[in-house]
Amino acid sequence: MQLTRRAAIAGTTAAIATAPSARAQQQVIRIGVLADMSGPYRDTSGPTSVAAVQQAIEDLGMAQRGIQVEVISGDHQNRPDAALALARRWVDTQGVDMICEVNNSAIALAVANLVRERDKIQLASGAASSALTGAQCSTHTIHWTYDTWMFANVVGGATVRSGGDTWFFITADYAFGHQLERDTQQFVQRAGGRMMGSARYPFPGTTDFSSFLLQAQASRAKVVGLAMAAADMQNCVKQAHEFGLTRRGQQLAGMIMFVQDIRSIGLEAAQGMVMSEVYYHDLNDRTRALAQRILRRTPDNMPNQEHAGTYSCAIHYLKAVAEIGVARAKASGIEAINVMKRMPSDDDAFGPGRIREDNRKIHPAYLFEVKAPSESRGLWDFYKLRATVPAEQAFRPIAEGGCPLVNR
Repeated sequence: MQLTRRAAIAGTTAAIATAPSARAQQQVIRIGVLADMSGPYRDTSGPTSVAAVQQAIEDLGMAQRGIQVEVISGDHQNRPDAALALARRWVDTQGVDMICEVNNSAIALAVANLVRERDKIQLASGAASSALTGAQCSTHTIHWTYDTWMFANVVGGATVRSGGDTWFFITADYAFGHQLERDTQQFVQRAGGRMMGSARYPFPGTTDFSSFLLQAQASRAKVVGLAMAAADMQNCVKQAHEFGLTRRGQQLAGMIMFVQDIRSIGLEAAQGMVMSEVYYHDLNDRTRALAQRILRRTPDNMPNQEHAGTYSCAIHYLKAVAEIGVARAKASGIEAINVMKRMPSDDDAFGPGRIREDNRKIHPAYLFEVKAPSESRGLWDFYKLRATVPAEQAFRPIAEGGCPLVNR
């Protein structure tokens, strides 16, 4: 499925020009998938997230229930201004009731204000900032899949408990990287580990990580934490392999990674890395079945944890719609949100879970290690499980978040 940025924008414009009548809008639930369709996160987000929502509609049998659901998708271009303008048009002229994916925290925080004002819903299945359930939590936004606190907790704490008790960080020099390093350091020290130093590289624009890797090597830390993402992560891991860091006994820890990153890096270079994910396609029978269903729609791209989160939030939302009916769901976003929070969740992506008072969706999280090439049975067979963190322990406690929704 090829989709250029120009085509995505043109498609959105055409959809607006032919917006359905008010009468038609009242009869249809509309879901907007706001994602990176043409940029650096296209494979980890993008068309596969659209496919995940379509699969949720099919799996729940919405057509058989007599409920019509339409999916609209748009390219946010990783620009909050463009994304907010698109989301506003969706809500105001196209009858969109729920916006999901939104794999950019700045965009998710902006859209949160819009859906609250319009009494619509945002299910942030791709954004990572824990602020979405902290001081900036919102009545009409549920944070669904993962967050920076969870990644730091699982990777930092579980790795120390399994022997990786000294750390050095290579960190992207901007707010995202700083937050990951700071949060992970907290969990490393809480678990009894020690920080041996850190190196911050200029972001964006760094392609040569050699000087930072040499500092990590000189620290002799058992674990080198990589507070970065996407192309930076891939380049850094490949260069670490060339430097022989892991052959000298140091282990790489990727703070936010996806199976698409491992495919790009290759098992030869990535083997032995640890990372946290909340979904892996080969984790159990339910995750394997879900992956195969979505793969029919996007055969070249294995569903990752972000795609799984988009599937999960869509299917839970649609269960709420089925319970209260299309008319009530469209008339009141907060009523649908309250039904979602009352109902326990259970799906093939994450199994049982629930939505907390601070609008944080919780489910188990996992610490994985990347397999050696000799251990892999084929394409996309990348991980072996090292630890499972129960849902109630994986995410930040409500009392520590500062969410104003709590005990209002």
